[in-house]
This record gives sequence, structure tokens and C-alpha cells, in this order.
Amino acid sequence: MKRAAIYARISTLRQDEGMQMSDLRELAQRHKWEIVTEYIDRGVSGSKESRAELNKLMADAKRRKFDVVMVWKFDRFARSLKHLITALAEFDHLGIDFVSHQEAVDTSTPAGKALFSMIAVMAEFERELIRERVKAGLDNYKKKGGTLGRRETLFDVNEAILLRKEGKSWREISKKLGVSKTVVYRRLQREGK
Repeated sequence: MKRAAIYARISTLRQDEGMQMSDLRELAQRHKWEIVTEYIDRGVSGSKESRAELNKLMADAKRRKFDVVMVWKFDRFARSLKHLITALAEFDHLGIDFVSHQEAVDTSTPAGKALFSMIAVMAEFERELIRERVKAGLDNYKKKGGTLGRRETLFDVNEAILLRKEGKSWREISKKLGVSKTVVYRRLQREGK
């Protein structure tokens, strides 16, 4: 008998926790899976990087406390497609199946594994499209005469050198020239002064 873990995220107090949990408990019963633990994040946004119960679930997955993770819907579990793919890849590596009730995805079946592979391919495709758009935008900006990176802070280098020769501290020089100590120091180091 497979050991199942249920994860639910209830972002507002008005959402029906019972609906998610009852659907997942019924699904586990149909599969004859034993629910060994339930992780429920209440009042937490799905966009949060860190969620207490989700963090516990991921830690327990590494300890192999269950064989399958069940969620009501992808967006209840993952904050983004990238997060979902990363988590599913980790589950796959650990030999843990993943089931999403609403999307009817079950990686314990051949069809579920195929669907997960297609999702992963689409995520990689999306990343490549974004990378290409960013590169094209940067290339276009450069063609129009734009420069990338920080602009060098301008100040009178000769005055800084004279002040340094007079024995002034980096702090005094930077205050007089109106730039940071680091900017003055690095520029004079580059000049060999």
C-alpha cells in the first residue's frame, strides 16, 4: 500500500478547506493509499517563496516518509511553473509520485509521466523564449548606442591625486569631491596612484 501525503494551501479564510481535503481523501481511498500526513498552509499566498508546511513536506520527502504527494490543483502547490517543475523533478529523483486532482495528473501512471515530461519541455521552451527576447532587446539597445552596466562616476581624478599626496584620508577626499570612498579608492588604484 502506498503512503500518501496531502498538501493544501488555503490562501484566505473564506476558501473552502473542506473541498480540497475531502476530494483528496476520496482520491486516496479510491487508490487504496494510506494517508500518513497532511500539510496545510492556511492564510498564505501562493507567491510566497517559503511556506512552513510546504517546507516540511519537502524535508519529509527527502526522508522518504511517503510515496506519493497529492494536491488539489497545481496552483495550490507551486508559485510558478519553474517551481512546479523543480519540485516534480525532485520528487521523481526521490521516487515519489505526484498527483494533482483538478488537472488529473498522476505521475505514477505512464500517461502522467508523459504529461509531466511535456510540461517540463514547455517550461524549458518558455525559458529559451525569454532568454532570446532579452538578448534581442539588449542587442537592439546596443545598436542604438546604449551602453550596458553602471556608468562610471565622474570626478576630478587629478584633484583626488593631489589631495592624497597632501595626506588627506579617503574619507576627506570623497567628501570634498562628492563621491564615495570606494569610487575614489578604486579609481586611484586603477590609475596606479
